[in-house]
Amino acid sequence: MTAIRPDKPAAYYGRPRREMIAQVPATARRVLDVGCGAGAFGAGLKSAWRERGESLEIWGLEMDPEAGTRAAAVLDRVLIGDAAALAADLPAGHFDAVVFNDVLEHVLDPGALLAAMAPLLVAGGCAVASIPNVRHFPHLWDVVVRGRWDYTDEGILDRTHLRFFTRASMERLFAEAGFAVESVMGINPTGSAKFKLVNLLTLGRWADMRYLQFAIRARREGP
Repeated sequence: MTAIRPDKPAAYYGRPRREMIAQVPATARRVLDVGCGAGAFGAGLKSAWRERGESLEIWGLEMDPEAGTRAAAVLDRVLIGDAAALAADLPAGHFDAVVFNDVLEHVLDPGALLAAMAPLLVAGGCAVASIPNVRHFPHLWDVVVRGRWDYTDEGILDRTHLRFFTRASMERLFAEAGFAVESVMGINPTGSAKFKLVNLLTLGRWADMRYLQFAIRARREGP
């Protein structure tokens, strides 16, 4: 179940992911950021809550020791190690939301990780995730037209990705882990002129190919 993210540059762990802030419920008061990196997203989340005159407690889980040490300076608590293994050390029913920003695709068994985090949520708590879309048009153009499937340092074919998802398989992943999907939103769209033409010719049937990632919010089902 270990996530694999070796030899990443420091900047990789410091991205604020501002587009994901709105996905966290405004009513949340305690958030667990799984794969928190250097804490940039959590710091931005705290700032957004402060602007509304509200406080937010954020815990982070991070595999990379250097990034985790940096996160500890801006988050309320950070644990370093494998997220699934650390779940047993976390308080049950404590968090209003658990966030996975581009984490689940790095995990050997993402469904098991989601299931392990579910008991940490309050009743009605939610999981929030950003997941790369393998149907992203530039990627499919490379595969179908150019015949290329080249692993890279980042992006859809990040060489540390262990799993690949479409929108439909993302939703199924959460449902099978005991979550009810509330919203799915495309983020980071392509500006490709080729995509615009293809989308027009197909009457919008391939609209999901526009997005590099999907942001998902899903509620924990059951007690």
